[in-house]
Amino acid sequence: MTILLLFLLYSIVLSVALGRAGYRARPARSANAPGPALGRVLVVGATGGTGRELVARALDRGLEVTALVRDPARLGIEHPRLRVVRGDVLDPASLEDAVRDAGAVLCALGHRRYFGPSRILSAGTRNIVGAMERHGVRRLVCETSLGIGDSAGRMGLLYTFFLLPVVLPFYFWDKTRQEQVVAASGLDWAIVRPGALVDGPGRGRWRHGAAVGSLLWTVRIARADVAEFMLDQVTSDELLGTATGVCW
Repeated sequence: MTILLLFLLYSIVLSVALGRAGYRARPARSANAPGPALGRVLVVGATGGTGRELVARALDRGLEVTALVRDPARLGIEHPRLRVVRGDVLDPASLEDAVRDAGAVLCALGHRRYFGPSRILSAGTRNIVGAMERHGVRRLVCETSLGIGDSAGRMGLLYTFFLLPVVLPFYFWDKTRQEQVVAASGLDWAIVRPGALVDGPGRGRWRHGAAVGSLLWTVRIARADVAEFMLDQVTSDELLGTATGVCW
């Protein structure tokens, strides 16, 4: 019983800490310049689940797309309007060519190094922000997750009392740092916090806002729908300077 109570206390403290460490809502702000016209977008994390959907759906929208990947063979998408650039977000020099001609950047970074401290998400995002500032690229749309900042606890009880404290504490802690990197930048940014991600076709509809999610059950959304929502933010200023939850 004592061990169970200590674990529950640890889970609650972790959820509170993730809430305090992630981005917390401030008044939305206007863009420093008009939203970029539909043109070339850079997808970072293009070989991940959301990243592939971003590439495919950006191409479907008629956009020119640059995909930044460590291993081009893993992308599995070919298209006349797709340019694949080999690079590593932890190597700032390798980002220059990919960022240089982008009108906007869509960041869908992820990894599977769950069981130990990591700064891949935050350090990689910091390098992306630096490259964007050097090349005058203003628009950044960054995927994180429900469960941090002012959405703490909104992934439901399974996440709050098992997955986050047992499997994902280091991963989500780095997501809080990632959000702070984005929010502290001088860019025109939007943070997108999806619920639990699932594969398969999207529904073409979703709920979004600061209060989406649930304290009780796990809310979900297809990566395809997250990609569509993120692409909408490339030219919309409605959610600029905010961290917005999105789920079915």
